[in-house]
Amino acid sequence: MSGRASVTVRIAGEEHTIRANAEPEYTRRCAKLVDDRIREIRSKSGLIEGHKAAILAALSIADEYFQAQEEAGRTRADLDGRAAALASRIQAALAEPEADSDPENEGPAEG
Repeated sequence: MSGRASVTVRIAGEEHTIRANAEPEYTRRCAKLVDDRIREIRSKSGLIEGHKAAILAALSIADEYFQAQEEAGRTRADLDGRAAALASRIQAALAEPEADSDPENEGPAEG
């Protein structure tokens, strides 16, 4: 999407108009994640001030983000290792002489 779109969302019981380059539905999904996390924190910790719940929600979401980044890094390293091993096996297989060119594998001599 080109240009900025304005979207009104409800977070922690308050309406906010967000201007973003993202699609409106994406902005709504982001807002819902934040709203859900604030509700979860408030339900677990009882009465808590709105700004404190928002800070705890932000920290919780940041923690999930960094954990996901670390997991993605481990997965990427694993895939890189597997790809390198596979490439080595392919190169080794291509470097082996073909069975057809081996004189022992040829059929009986005609004559």
